[in-house]
Amino acid sequence: MTANDSSPQNSARAPWRLVLLLGAVIAFPAISTDLYLPALPTLAGDLGASVETAQQTVSAFFAGMAVGQLFYGSASDRLGRRGPLLAGIALYIVASVACALATSMPMLLAGRVLQALGACSGVVITRAVVRDRFGHHQAAQVLSQLMLVMGLAPILAPMCGGLLLQAAGWRSIFWVLVAFGVIVGGAVALTLPESRSAETAAQARAESPVRAYLALLRQKRLLGYLLGGCLNSACLFTYITVSPGLLIGHYGVPASQFGWYFGANAAGLVGASQLNRYLLRRYSPDQVLMVIGVIALVAAFVLALTSYTGLGGMWGVLPPLFFALASYGVMSGNTGAGALSVDPHRAGSVSALMGASSFAAGAIVSAIAAQFHDGGPRSMATVFVICMTGSMLAIRLLALPRGAKAAA
Repeated sequence: MTANDSSPQNSARAPWRLVLLLGAVIAFPAISTDLYLPALPTLAGDLGASVETAQQTVSAFFAGMAVGQLFYGSASDRLGRRGPLLAGIALYIVASVACALATSMPMLLAGRVLQALGACSGVVITRAVVRDRFGHHQAAQVLSQLMLVMGLAPILAPMCGGLLLQAAGWRSIFWVLVAFGVIVGGAVALTLPESRSAETAAQARAESPVRAYLALLRQKRLLGYLLGGCLNSACLFTYITVSPGLLIGHYGVPASQFGWYFGANAAGLVGASQLNRYLLRRYSPDQVLMVIGVIALVAAFVLALTSYTGLGGMWGVLPPLFFALASYGVMSGNTGAGALSVDPHRAGSVSALMGASSFAAGAIVSAIAAQFHDGGPRSMATVFVICMTGSMLAIRLLALPRGAKAAA
């Protein structure tokens, strides 16, 4: 197929079928992680490993996501969106089968890395498709709609994973992921049209992938959006990594109720993404970024206060944690739309840098937080304060320097 729109348009309303499909595609990483979180202790025992070793399968997935996206970004600009996406989904299906059949922790770790290398195709190419079809302001709204679809994964997946674990064991979780990959891959093959423009293809073929990435990294505004987004997402990844030990181990939440607590925070994230859609009717994405960024920063400092003083116990920690995590629902879409607007003819490569930086920051920061995690909330709160501060500074000083006009 040929590209059907050579220039993004702000006025078009995103078809709900497209939003639903892209939401499922971009949800591969979330469902692949959240569905099996309740099974970590069980699979660790079954494979003769410690829970700490089993947690490395989460970090390994993040690392695979960070590395793989750089390949899909340049490939989708050069070859089109459909081919690399279908290849990535095929790899995801094969890797999920390998995880389901794993007989040792090293085999599961390898399967998780391969699973991530397939799943990351969806993250990169979904955002590139959005940029192909929509302008900056509308792209921010569409990305917020995708958060609504994608957000169902962290709300429902831990609870479904717990039910699957009880009914059929931890391997059944990976067989469900195999089925998910087959269904979504079939839908992509049958219904997703090619959207890459001729201009994007020509520019991608005229320069090497390395030169394209270096050219992007020299753009200060893009760096501001990238750092602003990835540092905010590092807080989310840190929470995902330490939440089982924090809620179940430290605060004594029953494992059967873990999904409800996890889902409540995910619901806040989804709600914030829909609030973003409303705010974008009246304000620019950059204006919304600044306001929500300040709210997230305040929430992070309150979280640190209650974590270090013990004020209110678990219920002193959960409310500021909720608001800090919810900010991702706004920051992700708006930093993403801002980054994609900087150089739209390299949309695939920009999307790859967004995803790679986000998951690299998540893998590194969450691993450090886990290393210093004492069971309580202090290490997590420290990460939130540092990363939220860095996020705001990057957006204010690099993406939106004083005197710069906010993008519409």
